[in-house]
Amino acid sequence: MFEGPVQDLIDELGRLPGVGPKSAQRLAFHLLAADPADVTRLQDVLQRVKQGVRFCDVCGNVSEKERCRYCSDARRDPTIVCVVEEAKDVLAVERTREFKGRYHVLGGALDPLAGIGPDALRIRELLARLGGTGPAPDETEIAEVIIATDPNTEGEATATYLVRLLREFPGLTVTRLASGLPMGGDLEFADELTLGRALSGRRAL
Repeated sequence: MFEGPVQDLIDELGRLPGVGPKSAQRLAFHLLAADPADVTRLQDVLQRVKQGVRFCDVCGNVSEKERCRYCSDARRDPTIVCVVEEAKDVLAVERTREFKGRYHVLGGALDPLAGIGPDALRIRELLARLGGTGPAPDETEIAEVIIATDPNTEGEATATYLVRLLREFPGLTVTRLASGLPMGGDLEFADELTLGRALSGRRAL
């Protein structure tokens, strides 16, 4: 244990995802040795992120404005919506260059053991978009929903739950990413070729 602010910094860094005690300690001492201007720049960026970044009113993606660049881009197909767990998954799908529709970010996946149920996700907002009562009344009627949750236990449970709900919408095509993605993985770590093939070869549910 270190004294005072140094240990406080290590403790806070250790709360970040994927940062263990040793990594937190290395980061803390890197910041201690860094030029004050670099630390100030990092502090300013963190403040700008918290103050200036919001979530898109339509899809829930991170954005600087009311609508993200995908929802406000008239060139994208509004009749196809790809449902992902997190905003980082949007970037994973975009890297494939296979998808030209729009997105819906759930904000996580169902995980009863962690206390994450349907009400904790943006499922109501998705149903409102499909029913034409969402925040974008000018949005063209959605014809297909691609469920692109992670290929793990939580992602599969979320996909199964969504399929049951989406069956209530007549004429709506519901598809799932094709097999080929490794089970237990995250979309953000899938290579572009594999994810692109899974997207273009998606199967109807």
